[in-house]
Amino acid sequence: MKDQNYAATNTREIRLARHSPTYWRVTFDHPPLNIFGPETVPQLNEVIAALETDERVKVVVFDSAVEGFFLTHYDFLARLEDSTRLSPGPTGLHPLPDMLVRLSRAPVVSIALIRGRATGVGSELALASDMRFASREKAILSQWEVGVGLVPGGGPMARLPRLMGRGRALEVLLGADDIHGDLAELYGYVNRSLPDAELDGFVDALATRIASFDKRAIIDTNLDYSRAHSLRGSDGRKWTVDARCRVIERVRRLESQDAERMGRVLS
Repeated sequence: MKDQNYAATNTREIRLARHSPTYWRVTFDHPPLNIFGPETVPQLNEVIAALETDERVKVVVFDSAVEGFFLTHYDFLARLEDSTRLSPGPTGLHPLPDMLVRLSRAPVVSIALIRGRATGVGSELALASDMRFASREKAILSQWEVGVGLVPGGGPMARLPRLMGRGRALEVLLGADDIHGDLAELYGYVNRSLPDAELDGFVDALATRIASFDKRAIIDTNLDYSRAHSLRGSDGRKWTVDARCRVIERVRRLESQDAERMGRVLS
């Protein structure tokens, strides 16, 4: 019998499946359009909290069970008070941007597998993830909000320029148009766009490979990269030196542990 700790946790709109202790899948399943609404907030918050606190998980993949839609915009037909009464999250932000910030800081590798429309909230969740892989034929990304007189609320103004530069980021944000798979790859919106038939196998193989590595090494590499690229000039160089010192210290600690184990074997 499968360990109950790693059984799938079913919710109405989001499913968390623990493929193994180290490799999780989060699937959006809210047909017909995968719209994100106030009732979805506590479900996603449970997932983010689990990623923050579980000591074994190393990689999580976000995908969709709804044909044609990864994750789309916020539910504007929901009662306004259902959104405004939501309490701020641990960062002090409104729950949606709070969860995206926490996802970007979580001690796991997050991957968005994009098939169908990733627009509004879907684009913002993908941008908050560490990596994004898209179906060449079926992925469509956009930040459409300016086109209807709104301002994006999930942080794309901060994240897009880091991936594609200011000019292209403003093209995406102010143009408010659809960006298909190949152009998304060219601009840096996604890591790669792959033939749809190859997308699942590629992402699963990458996630499985990452999940086989040492978690501390994964966390430190991801954290060092994020901090180094948030600094400039002498601060950035200082962080690089500090990171190298931590790597050397880690190697020495592992060598010491190996020597201790060898000594016990020989004694």
